[in-house]
Amino acid sequence: MKILVEIIGAMLILAGLIFTAQSKSLLGPSSSFMYSNPSWTINGSMFIIAGIIVLILGIIFRISFRHKLRDKK
Repeated sequence: MKILVEIIGAMLILAGLIFTAQSKSLLGPSSSFMYSNPSWTINGSMFIIAGIIVLILGIIFRISFRHKLRDKK
């Protein structure tokens, strides 16, 4: 369960990178609605920031859970 949070964070970061690359005309077909669209730069940045936050929270949860298990023994 805890690794799932980290995977979701990594997927959000990857999606944000793809959105940003498409909005800057670096990736994807020119027929895409995201291609050369500056609003998707902002959306991609928000996805990246959200992904970083979720990833950090997942790491914190995993570390704190390990400490709780070790303290119980």
